[in-house]
Amino acid sequence: MIRVTLISLLVAFLCAYAWKDWYKSLCGLIVMMAIIEHPDIPKTIFGIPGFNFWNLLFVFVLAGWAMSRRREKLVWDMPKKITFLLILYGLIIVVGFFRMAIDSEGLSIWAASPWVSDDISAKSLFNEYFINTFKWVVPSLLLFHGCRNRSRLAWAVSAILIMYLLLSIQVIRWMPLSALTDGDALEHYGLRFLSKEVGYHRVNLSMMLSGAFWSFVTCSLLYSSKYQKILKVSMPTIFFGLALTGGRMGYATWAAIGGVIAAVRWRRYLVLGPIFVLLVVLFVPAVQERFTAGFDEETVDESTLVEEHLEGGVFEMQLYTITSGRSFAWPFVWEEIKENLLFGDGREAMVRSGVSTYLLSEFLESFPHPHNATLMWIFDNGLLGLLPVLTFYLLMLKYGFSLLRDKKELVHVAIGGMAFSLISALLIASIGSQSFYPREGSVGMWCAIGLMLRVYVEREKNKKLHSPGQNEIKSIWEKV
Repeated sequence: MIRVTLISLLVAFLCAYAWKDWYKSLCGLIVMMAIIEHPDIPKTIFGIPGFNFWNLLFVFVLAGWAMSRRREKLVWDMPKKITFLLILYGLIIVVGFFRMAIDSEGLSIWAASPWVSDDISAKSLFNEYFINTFKWVVPSLLLFHGCRNRSRLAWAVSAILIMYLLLSIQVIRWMPLSALTDGDALEHYGLRFLSKEVGYHRVNLSMMLSGAFWSFVTCSLLYSSKYQKILKVSMPTIFFGLALTGGRMGYATWAAIGGVIAAVRWRRYLVLGPIFVLLVVLFVPAVQERFTAGFDEETVDESTLVEEHLEGGVFEMQLYTITSGRSFAWPFVWEEIKENLLFGDGREAMVRSGVSTYLLSEFLESFPHPHNATLMWIFDNGLLGLLPVLTFYLLMLKYGFSLLRDKKELVHVAIGGMAFSLISALLIASIGSQSFYPREGSVGMWCAIGLMLRVYVEREKNKKLHSPGQNEIKSIWEKV
């Protein structure tokens, strides 16, 4: 009760402060993503659906921005091709939603299952699959629009990093340290505690923290030595939280991103990679057990219903274990996708097509989605819908990598590195989970994209204004 009261007072203050400085209240809104799903935080106020602390502050931030943008002389200067891709991205989501709304019989069948408790009322579907989908992207657009000086950049970066730090602290708070000695215990406690006490699934937390760690590394370049020490102390906390999630894809993602960043900016540290991995294997056996589960016959999952359906014997059961059942479900998904490969079947196609119901009823395998972001998007929106979305993410990855490689200004390296890390985390983790639909776990990544686009646009402006023989144009990111 005390925590809720304190949060209520904080939200009330930020709502009032939004009229004076909407940008700082926006940063507070981003930090709140760390606790938005916590069980202590009321999901509604006065029992009104959608009326909660986060949404309330969100409305005040929007109002403050609307009142201040002319006074601050903010203009929309996002590159036209990015604006076009974002609009196309949104239109695809809108079309997919209405296709789902028109043909929702499959959702009703799924919801009627004794193992499922989904709310499929029209109001719930509209809130979850329409309003919320777009809501999570708005903070990113506001950051891009409002971040026009070094001070605001520092506020936004700090908010994103604090959000991830708070999430990792919550993971450490709820996961028993004894779980680090046993891979099965790590998985068991992760499933038992993290969704319930932190509010995010352990797979999502694993993805988020794998990118967050390297965001701390690159963004430390923005701060003075005093604050760099704080960030360096925070990095082990992020890594410890990542280890406790038990997410195998998160471990691989962390290593892959780190290898790329080290190769681009800090090659002398590449030699430390194998040494660090060896230390983790020696002193944190649960991480090794989780990462290598399924690679030998002794660690294979036992599922009689699935085993009888497989023809590859031990090998297919090993693959089943390594992919946590995904390799078994994907062929069913692909067979259904081929029926409408170009245009897809609309939002929640896997449930509406009956594939999820079939896997649950016949094999007791719960797959409400394909556990692969690309398959999910093709299933919902077809190959034609995948093309612009994939183009958008690859372009963002390219921009982030370009800034990361910049040798002239540390701000470019820091923000490019953060965006590159978080986007890469989503794209790598999307092989076995995640979604290209914006949701809670991707807010930090979207905010990093907003900042990265602002820094990228300012760099391009600087290049155009600067001509040979003139003094270099003063960067807006210079310390004040």
